[in-house]
Amino acid sequence: MAQLDLTAGDLAGNRKKIIEAIEKSREADILVTPELSLSGYPPEDLLFLPNFINDCKNSLDELVSMSTKWPRLHILVGLPLAEEGSLYNAVCVIKNGEVIARYRKQKLPNYGVFDEARYFDAASNEASVFWVGETCFGINICEDVWFSEPPMLAKKAGAQILLIPNASPYEVDKNAKRLQAIRDNVLSIGLEAVYVNVVGGQDEIVFDGLSFACSDQGRLIAAKAFEEDVTFVHFNGKQLSPDQGSSAETFGDIQNLYRALVISLRDYVHKNGFDGVVLGLSGGVDSALCLKTSVDALGADKVLAVMMPSVFTSSLSREDAQKLSDRLGVRLITISIQEAYSAFENMLSDEFDGLPKDVTEENLQARIRGMILMALSNKFGRLVVTTGNKSEMAVGYSTLYGDLAGGFAILKDIYKTTVYKLCNWLNSQSREPVFPETVLARAPSAELRENQKDEDSLPPYDVLDRILKLHIEGRKDEKEIVSEGFESDVVKKVLALVHKAEYKRRQAPIGPKVTSVAFGRDWRFPVTNRYNC
Repeated sequence: MAQLDLTAGDLAGNRKKIIEAIEKSREADILVTPELSLSGYPPEDLLFLPNFINDCKNSLDELVSMSTKWPRLHILVGLPLAEEGSLYNAVCVIKNGEVIARYRKQKLPNYGVFDEARYFDAASNEASVFWVGETCFGINICEDVWFSEPPMLAKKAGAQILLIPNASPYEVDKNAKRLQAIRDNVLSIGLEAVYVNVVGGQDEIVFDGLSFACSDQGRLIAAKAFEEDVTFVHFNGKQLSPDQGSSAETFGDIQNLYRALVISLRDYVHKNGFDGVVLGLSGGVDSALCLKTSVDALGADKVLAVMMPSVFTSSLSREDAQKLSDRLGVRLITISIQEAYSAFENMLSDEFDGLPKDVTEENLQARIRGMILMALSNKFGRLVVTTGNKSEMAVGYSTLYGDLAGGFAILKDIYKTTVYKLCNWLNSQSREPVFPETVLARAPSAELRENQKDEDSLPPYDVLDRILKLHIEGRKDEKEIVSEGFESDVVKKVLALVHKAEYKRRQAPIGPKVTSVAFGRDWRFPVTNRYNC
């Protein structure tokens, strides 16, 4: 089971990773790589380019010609395959200079982050099997095994073991759902299952890996989470068994969530050629978690923290930012925004004459900070990490071209209450706490005016986040949420804020998707919209 970290469009790089896995698997009979392993997943509108489809086929042909070096090995690779005017999400089985079998995906997911019906044709009911000795192997691809028909077709064609290349994104609790689908549709009809998933970050999608093999007798052989891995599985004619000494690590939900954030940032930075990251460190909990995540993803030497105080920045915020930077070994620079803020006030004084100060002046401060971070990004080739969380993005508690400016929003799908859970968990994992207690204990504040607190404008975060989860992930409307025990006025206000802020979210950076409904591909409400949700 070759669990690989692939990149969309990197045909040479992906093929190189497959060859490296082959070299590790010389003693095996079969090597299974993930879904669309040659092209990377998802290739999106690259699939509309005829040259890309041809280059994928050429990459397959090169691998076929090389496969005579490994005459014993059956190599399963995925690619977009053009046949008779149609384009299929396909798997080819290569052996000793030939393609001995092909399988074309039958069930095309077209929900959430998936748009496969936009690009591919669904294959008609078909089975693809091949034999190794006296054992018959069938092939399905990812979504196929969430239905009963494709595995049953393989079973009827003689398959004993079903090989399942996947590009299944991470979500909290997703692996339990995968296992249940395999039990319901594969194991229940007497097939053994070998499920091979991709790992790593691809834009906002995070793949956790967690490839596995299992039988109806309950044995589970699993690969590592959030790491590339080549895992060996044996079949003795009766059941699957792990390679001697192999074992998979198991992690709790909160640890896997954190690892998803780390690998998504690491891959985004490395795959897009940035020389590290820069972020604004405010002394608050969100930027603190982003700093820790950045260090774990890239190393302290690749992280630059910037404190940008104004007259409203408390001494405690400055102290906490310095403590955290020192503990993590990160360089912290301080650039005051006060001079720039005064200059903007002077520039606008004629137009604003006689008008009271309001959110306009608050947003000016955030936009100056965004401009400073982008200047540092341009000069030093570092990606700006945006530090806002899902709760803030949901209700528009953020500044367009200010704290929404940047390249990658690590916490875009992380609610504020989950930010605290992650920070407390990280503190519990260290002998010395990572985050100063004052960062976790004091009331959240944007510090854009005197004595400002988030809860001056928003419900308490434990209330806000529960309402948001019901509306965003639960797709519940105002009446349904109120029936859960929330005050009607509070629910009405929150939902109005969510939909008013749609235009801001459309202009926010991408960030890792970790829940069932993330802002972006999962959430496609019209900006111009008069329906009361």
